[in-house]
Amino acid sequence: MSAVPVIALLVLDGVPAHQLTTPGLVLDAVARSAPGAAYELRVCAVPRTVTTARPAPLTVTADRGLDGLAGAGAVLVAGHDGFRAEPPPGVADALRAAVGRGSRVLAVGTGAFTLAAAGVLDGRRATTEWSHVPELAARHPRVAVDPAGTLVVDGPFRTSAGFLGGLDLWLRLVAEDHGDEVAAATARQLVLPVYDDAGAARAELARALAESGGLEPTVRWLEASADRPLTLADIAAHARLSPRTLDRRFRAHTGLSPLKYLLRVRLDRARHLLEHDDATIEQIAARVGFGSSAGFRRHFRDATGRTPRDYRAAARRDSD
Repeated sequence: MSAVPVIALLVLDGVPAHQLTTPGLVLDAVARSAPGAAYELRVCAVPRTVTTARPAPLTVTADRGLDGLAGAGAVLVAGHDGFRAEPPPGVADALRAAVGRGSRVLAVGTGAFTLAAAGVLDGRRATTEWSHVPELAARHPRVAVDPAGTLVVDGPFRTSAGFLGGLDLWLRLVAEDHGDEVAAATARQLVLPVYDDAGAARAELARALAESGGLEPTVRWLEASADRPLTLADIAAHARLSPRTLDRRFRAHTGLSPLKYLLRVRLDRARHLLEHDDATIEQIAARVGFGSSAGFRRHFRDATGRTPRDYRAAARRDSD
């Protein structure tokens, strides 16, 4: 067993080249920012030799295959051109096994399609490249696709739109493992070589990371209290922030406003109940925190394109 945390980067044919280089840049910056905060990065390819996406395709041979996922504390699936096809043999099983072991499982951009095809995102919130959000929702209706999210965290899963090769996702991983200060220092290391006058950009990266980190207790409280009639003032009071500051920091942390996040939590729970519980629509509306069944039906249809009744019927047919 490695003495340092292991991240397995799973790449498939047609991976964007910058999604191969970004991890190395970030983890090198981590080592320079905080000696002792090192990682072991395993690049795992299926097949072992892949070709990167256009416009300048490169042939890359990885040191590891799917065996490299074993023992990894985090498994990250890169985007790839063939995201519409079924994953290569063994990939879905390897991802499900990683989830079963308790690994964090992440996806950059269209890598979310691979996680969805493996079935591990059913009932979970996720996002992908913005241009592919409608397609992910249509292909995988059991996934709660977040159209506004740049980085979405749900349980062990982290998915991102893929900005700068998933830079936001890698920095989130660093923040979780080593704290916001190390993540901010890493961000400064990455920005510093680009422009001599990059002070404003470095400050903005550091501010965003520092401000978003302290909201996790409020996010967890909001999720636990979603069945209550919460207001923006209630949430701001818990965070000990003004509503305006809360809204700004909450958007930085989750990609959504506090009330939109609350709505998403309620809808996710409603989806689960519709799939697995025989309660009436009215009972489900009340249990997940909607003030009226009419409001629940309207919001549910806006989010899924289906009425709660139609969603339940389709889910039951799929499970038969």
